Amino acid sequence: MTPEELVLEEERRLRRLRLLVDVTAQVLAEDQKLNFCEALRLIDAARTAALRLFPDKHETFELVIRPRLERIVHERFRIPSMAPVN
Repeated sequence: MTPEELVLEEERRLRRLRLLVDVTAQVLAEDQKLNFCEALRLIDAARTAALRLFPDKHETFELVIRPRLERIVHERFRIPSMAPVN
């Protein structure tokens, strides 16, 4: 692949990742039939899909995307966030 094709492919995968995360976040926030266990499984499915798009970005998912999705689940199911214990 040429450098231009590599850049276009990277941009395509980034768009897919954004769409994946946005749709997952919307389902987590709005699907009234979704229960807590299904919500957690949905986050794991998003992680699997994201790592297929970007196999070397496990840490980025865990630091950026997972907290966003978990925050939605915590707000939706009214789970208090745990403060770190010293």
